[in-house]
Amino acid sequence: MFYSRYKELGEEFAVLAEPNIFTQSEVLLINEQLNECTGLKWQSEEVLQYLSGQAALPDCESVSLAYSGHQFGHFNPLLGDGRAHLIGTFTGTEGVEYDIQLKGSGATSFSRGGDGLCALGPAIREFIMSQAMHSLGVPTTHCLAVLSTGQTVYRQGHVPGAVVARMARNHVRVGSFQLLALKQDKTAMSELLELCIRDSFEDITSQGEERVYAFFNRVCQAQCSLMLKWLQVGFIHGVMNTDNTLVNGETIDYGPCAMMEGFSFSRVFSSIDSQGRYAFGQQPNIASWNCARLAESLLLLCESEEEAIERFSKSLADFSEAFNQGYRQLWQDKLALLDWNDEDQSLINELLELMTTHKLDYTNTFAGLTAHTMNTLRDQYPLASELDNWLSKWSARTEQYSKDIMITTMKMVNPALIPRNELVEEVIADFYRDGKSEQLRDWLIALKSPYEYRSLPQKWLTPQSDTTHYQTFCGT
Repeated sequence: MFYSRYKELGEEFAVLAEPNIFTQSEVLLINEQLNECTGLKWQSEEVLQYLSGQAALPDCESVSLAYSGHQFGHFNPLLGDGRAHLIGTFTGTEGVEYDIQLKGSGATSFSRGGDGLCALGPAIREFIMSQAMHSLGVPTTHCLAVLSTGQTVYRQGHVPGAVVARMARNHVRVGSFQLLALKQDKTAMSELLELCIRDSFEDITSQGEERVYAFFNRVCQAQCSLMLKWLQVGFIHGVMNTDNTLVNGETIDYGPCAMMEGFSFSRVFSSIDSQGRYAFGQQPNIASWNCARLAESLLLLCESEEEAIERFSKSLADFSEAFNQGYRQLWQDKLALLDWNDEDQSLINELLELMTTHKLDYTNTFAGLTAHTMNTLRDQYPLASELDNWLSKWSARTEQYSKDIMITTMKMVNPALIPRNELVEEVIADFYRDGKSEQLRDWLIALKSPYEYRSLPQKWLTPQSDTTHYQTFCGT
């Protein structure tokens, strides 16, 4: 049932590494739905034994993966899983392969002097955020469970340690290809490309170099689609390095991430992003830039560099065109502009300028417009008075449309509920204080239906304090 699938890429790519054994570990959170729907179906004792390092998966050898990466634009030739162990892969329901990776499970050869451990807070954040993002319709890796380790780690003081068990279709990053390009390992890169096609782009049927071009084109499409979903829900990743970018277009590494509240395209939360490289509105540009770094790596598999550059450039241009079309459609859908005329762009720009000037809540503004159209729950989703004049223009623009069609369109893209930053921090504080959180269960249930407009506790909907200066940290 379990197997190791990265060893064929070489010992320098998948380095044998045993996770720490945490004998005092306890299971704090488990995603029962994920456990069941993937076909894993572990019992509680199996969860504890396998994810605490006390037992190895049958027929598997634990590895840490090597990769390169551009970190804030600067190339680092050798990074790798500095606090993570990929303990095995299994084929789940419908033939889908899943990696199981432990994060915070101890130092590896890539730790660069770090302890390889994880604090409880970032582990709780990943559990909440990955589930919420999945429910919001955003492609994502999944957190299977969070375990306490029974030990403390030092992160601006001593705090409880934890292990995150993460599941993903694969853990192949842009940086994975960069590493093999750096090593000029054409054989391993060909094998890695085939692994990715089998996992995520199995409908690619072309052969030879056409297969490489088709793969790159699909990666660009996946990244473009992911960026549009991030913008739709107001997600800010915080550290979009090439080593944090999965080629299959799933969100990974929920370290310094956050949800945008007061609207601004320049919004940044990550404490290490002092230049705003990965600000909310910069994310699509960075995704395209990361794809270009993948193209540079894939040149290794191409006979004619001139032709390859031309083909890769075409895919990058297609990325830009597809994003621009999708971006316009995003605002059309959020505002239920069921057809397009040239004046609509001014209407959209005016709204975004008002939201920026008055720091209006991103989610609640569009939820308010949706509730306004529904003519229900207006008290729960009030519209800011600064929008009164604009609202008259929008109402006049959309008066010819069917309200039912408008509502259906808006409810598909305007969530009523997101994982609010303040509540994430509250839950983390609960776990630090009590080892559990009484409010988390009901909140997680509600987060599974983020596009359902219904009566909800006000603290789930509106920040209770100014989060303009809220900061997030990577957790290492």
